[in-house]
Parts: sequence; structure tokens; C-alpha cells
Amino acid sequence: MKNSIYILLAGFALTGCYEQERNCAGFKTGKFRAEFEVDGKKHVSEFERTETLEIETINGKVDSTSIRWVNDCEYIGRKVNPKNMQEEKAVQIKILSTTEDSYSFEFSLVGDANKQKGTVTRIR
Repeated sequence: MKNSIYILLAGFALTGCYEQERNCAGFKTGKFRAEFEVDGKKHVSEFERTETLEIETINGKVDSTSIRWVNDCEYIGRKVNPKNMQEEKAVQIKILSTTEDSYSFEFSLVGDANKQKGTVTRIR
């Protein structure tokens, strides 16, 4: 009985240490499709990312965001030509897990605890 408890505890300890795979470096540049929700509404966009810029098409509108990588899995984005005060606020994006051709992420305004989540798939 004692041995089975130790085995069970060891299994829980190993499971608690599991971290999802994050090979983020391969997603710094390329062409992507994002799906995410904001205020309960689903959005889909396509964007092309270089090391310092994202050019996004969402709802038929093209917009550019300058980006600064904090580390391989996290960056800060700012609209290049904000049209209002809301668009002037920086957005923080963090890659949570990766697969060969996609990743899940969370994003929020910098300093805001209200985070949204989505997925991105590499187009090419």
C-alpha cells in the first residue's frame, strides 16, 4: 500500500512539472492567419511579420504595427498610425504553446490583467 502511494505521488509530481512545448523562434517572421475572440466576437485576420513590423488585414482593412521582441516568445506591438487614443496603447502578445505550424497565444493591453486568447497558423 505504501509503495502505491509513493508511485501515485511521483506521478503527480511529474505531471505538475510538465510544460507545453514552446519553439517560438520559428514564428518571428512569415505569413500567418490568426483567430481570436474579443468581447465574445470571433475575429480572423491575416498578417505578415518581419522582425520589427506586422502588416495585418482584418475585416478588409490593412493596418501596420511596429513590434519589439521581449524574448523569443513575447513581444510588444504599437500601431504605426493610430487613429484614436485606444489604438495608441501598446499590446502585449505572449506565445503559450507551439506546434510545427501553429501556436496559441494570449494578448492584452500592456498592464491590463484582462487577457484574450487565440491561435495562429502559418500560411507560408
